[in-house]
Amino acid sequence: MFGLQNFNMEKIVTPRLDLPLLQFPRSRKPALIPSPSLNRYVRQKQRGFETEIYTETESHGVKMSNTVGRKLLGLAAAAAVAVSSSICCDSPALAESITIAFPVSRAREVTEVQRTLVEAWGLIRETFVDPTFNHQDWDSKLQQTMVEMFPLRSADAAYGKIKAMLSTLGDPFTRIISPKEYQSFRIGSDGNLQGVGLFINSEPRTEGSPADRAGIHEGEELVEINGQKLDGIDSEAAAQKLRGRVGTSVTVKLKSVNGSHIREVKLPRDYIKLSPISSTIIPHTTPDGRLAKTGYVKLTAFSQTAASDMEHAVHEMENQNVQSYILDLRNNPGGLVKVGLDVAQLWLDGDETLVYTIDREGVTSPINMIDGHAVTHDPLVVLVNEGSASASEILAGALHDNGRAVLVGRRTYGKGKIQSVTELDDGSALFVTVAKYLSPSLHEIDQVGITPDVQCTTDKIDSLTGEILMKMNSSVPLLEADSCVMVAEHELETKQSNGAAS
Repeated sequence: MFGLQNFNMEKIVTPRLDLPLLQFPRSRKPALIPSPSLNRYVRQKQRGFETEIYTETESHGVKMSNTVGRKLLGLAAAAAVAVSSSICCDSPALAESITIAFPVSRAREVTEVQRTLVEAWGLIRETFVDPTFNHQDWDSKLQQTMVEMFPLRSADAAYGKIKAMLSTLGDPFTRIISPKEYQSFRIGSDGNLQGVGLFINSEPRTEGSPADRAGIHEGEELVEINGQKLDGIDSEAAAQKLRGRVGTSVTVKLKSVNGSHIREVKLPRDYIKLSPISSTIIPHTTPDGRLAKTGYVKLTAFSQTAASDMEHAVHEMENQNVQSYILDLRNNPGGLVKVGLDVAQLWLDGDETLVYTIDREGVTSPINMIDGHAVTHDPLVVLVNEGSASASEILAGALHDNGRAVLVGRRTYGKGKIQSVTELDDGSALFVTVAKYLSPSLHEIDQVGITPDVQCTTDKIDSLTGEILMKMNSSVPLLEADSCVMVAEHELETKQSNGAAS
């Protein structure tokens, strides 16, 4: 006889009304609503496993029952699951109750993963955008996965079964990540960490960090951390060694950009603010000989500080009499959708529609601004490419479809789905696709992308004026020799000369 562990999920995971806003709840689970008016009766038969659940609501006098019986033989005996059907999702009184029974694994670490499996399964059952679960019986999928997990002896192997279960949904964005991966994700989204401000490869700027104060520059090669050489160590492992409690220190060795010498630096750990924004002013001469200024803003990710950081950058450039703007979203993979909407409101007025969402019931709903006030009304070009995805596409679509910006670049990635993120009890995190979205003009984005108004191709560059082409062979900064920036400047000059507002 196998020991059984029961999970009586007396609370229902309920999707928030603001589904498109990707948030980190303060609690470790999405909003839970108790169901005090539900009377439950659970019975397990002696042979095999059979569970019956009866739900009753006092206010409506409706009684529903749902019985799922399973008879399992031998060591393959796995799990019994019974689920009562929900009558209505609008009232907490009609919330759903789920009781899960399964044999406890002999391996303790696998038992913990069994709990995570049930937790993940329940969240997907309540919130996944496709109510058919890719045309499969999701209750049976839990049973099957529990059977496959039971004989395993390692947590890694057990997690592999959860990932295999999620893969059957046919949605690569619905996934589970480890506690360590989730920690890194939170750092990128929150915009804060404790460390020294050194970053491997290309990361957000950290002006004023310990590394910045020590005169460490982009391009130097990190070769050793606290006496340990970094040969064969991946970037994430190296980053973990740099992080630590504020007040502690770490000693690093760096090879100069030209490789001529190696120096050792002791760095104190401090609070590091990661800014996803970099900005500059591009001065240029207009066709009629006037000196003009274009504000360039590069947004690398939609972290929690992105909107406030961008507002600050634009205000600073407005104070320097910038007449037009380039917002660069190239290779921005997305992030917090709410932040993308907040950024859009920096450029738009009124009650414009920013995006439409489609929930699991197929209901299409607009998300509108409320009495918006743009920071600036100067002409705007948005740069996009095949690396612009998710929240980048929401922002680009909002600015374009509302007539605020011209899009320049290449077709975007085409990720028209929104995920919620929930930290699970073991510290891992579950990403679940909870909605799809359309642009304000109701254009499909998922697997299609957004086609820009102007392509920055070789043909387009060749068609520009000789004055702009001269930049490619001049001593101007590299940014001004960027072909897409050149095309964007040309579009802005054309608009300004025509006296048209973007």
